[in-house]
Amino acid sequence: MIGYDQTIEIKMQRLFSTLSEKDKRRYAGIEATKLGHGGIDYISKLFEIDPKTIRRGLQELDLADDLPLVRVRKKRRGPEKGS
Repeated sequence: MIGYDQTIEIKMQRLFSTLSEKDKRRYAGIEATKLGHGGIDYISKLFEIDPKTIRRGLQELDLADDLPLVRVRKKRRGPEKGS
């Protein structure tokens, strides 16, 4: 049987619902790839998205120029002197 345990599926669905459209496509593509044969169909049903969307996410992941290399979080400042 291909797929994940139901508790893992629920966590994956929760994470998926918080992502941007672009990140959803890419995340779905990565998960489908991890599963191998039948992964795209399984993930499309799990996330209720079209298999074409997953294939598009996989194509986007193959485009290295498309991946931004910017920090999401700001650098943390050190402790203030005199505190």
